[in-house]
Amino acid sequence: MRKIVNIIFGCLIVCASVIILSHAHLVTGGTTGIALGVAYVSGIPFSIALLLVSVPFYLLSILRMGWEFTLATFFAAALLSVMSAFNSYLPEFIMPDFIGAVLGGGLLGLGLSVLFLNRSSLGGVNVLVLYLQKKWGWNPGKVTFITDSVIVLFGVWSIGPVKGMYSILSVLILSSVIHYFKNRIALANQVQ
Repeated sequence: MRKIVNIIFGCLIVCASVIILSHAHLVTGGTTGIALGVAYVSGIPFSIALLLVSVPFYLLSILRMGWEFTLATFFAAALLSVMSAFNSYLPEFIMPDFIGAVLGGGLLGLGLSVLFLNRSSLGGVNVLVLYLQKKWGWNPGKVTFITDSVIVLFGVWSIGPVKGMYSILSVLILSSVIHYFKNRIALANQVQ
């Protein structure tokens, strides 16, 4: 029961970061960043885009991380999709770029760390990051920074270079938060 409560808490934190980033019109990396980019370009709601982007990575999760992790990840991704759908009911507001990058990136890193510490993720790139840490001991903060930076660079064309720089700042902050928790994340995700 504690794990479920922690996953819900992690999803709430990630949802807050997604709302902040979307109102600042910034992109981020990972599954969330890909889904935000798809939502910006296509007009598909973020909640649906997140589920669509996550699907291909579940096979990797089942094969390399196990059913418990995969089910917890599916639960977290579905929960985040439902939670983020409430963004459309919020009044329209604009978040300044710098505040959006710092606050959105920090909250996203914290929320993802909570999920990782509870043997869960949001699917997608998160599964790959945790698998590389588990298999070869790669630093999840550094891997997240590299993969997320590539995703953000592809998303820059939809938001422009200035917002792209703030998006990179957001990725740097979220990666730093994950890096801070890397040893605890490694312990939590060892085979039990």
